[in-house]
Amino acid sequence: MKTRREIKNKFQGETLVRRSLEYGEHQDRTVRIAPNLNVVKIGGHGTVDFGSTVLLPLLDEIRLLKEQYEMLVVVGGGVRVRHVMDVGIDLGMPTGILAELSGDVSSQNAKMVAALLSEDGGIRIPADDIMDIPMLVRMGLLPVMAGTPPYSYFEEPSPGSYIPQHRTDTGAFLAAEVIGAKTCTLLKNVDGLFTENPFVNPEADLIKEITAGELLSLDMDDLVLERKVVELLMHAKNIREIRIINGHERGTLERALKGENPGTLITAD
Repeated sequence: MKTRREIKNKFQGETLVRRSLEYGEHQDRTVRIAPNLNVVKIGGHGTVDFGSTVLLPLLDEIRLLKEQYEMLVVVGGGVRVRHVMDVGIDLGMPTGILAELSGDVSSQNAKMVAALLSEDGGIRIPADDIMDIPMLVRMGLLPVMAGTPPYSYFEEPSPGSYIPQHRTDTGAFLAAEVIGAKTCTLLKNVDGLFTENPFVNPEADLIKEITAGELLSLDMDDLVLERKVVELLMHAKNIREIRIINGHERGTLERALKGENPGTLITAD
């Protein structure tokens, strides 16, 4: 029997898929690369697609807040993502192709937002440059990134659908988690998470605070954020809560950055 050549380490001989493997599970210390950073996600569908009447006042608020808070602005795709997915699915494109196409749209929106913020230090960065964020912030710049996570062609198949599960809410959350950010806030065109779609049912109730487990157990047909974010939050090491606020209302972002809950707070447990 041939002998495997090994390098002595605590994973020596491990398959790394053993269910009972616990090494690293209870790690006490994880390096937080940007512990004072606030990840602010601007929705494409909920903000950018409304044009100058909604986006410009929000960016004015971000300009002012930049002087007090370290921020990474993450931008979503919006209506053009829905269009390209419609066309792509009709043409029989697989999930990975759809993820690549939709990622191009959020990149376009990120370029526009960075251009609008350029006089105040706005700079568009690709996902691969995420480790440069601490340096850019210390230089007084305001990094802007596309929200679509770079799974691209390697996006995992979606159960019962071709639509990619990892979209721009998820990308904002994953960026905040990997860089060890202080907060992650999702800006929408509603006041937060409701029991039903408030545009369909105006009598729906606003959920002010809920855990990820409680939210998943409700098995709601529709959510204001991507379901994948809620699933990932339960196992996150750095980001243990997410705020959902109305980006159309002046002052809600500042309140969220202060630690208040002007919308909905979803906690890991």
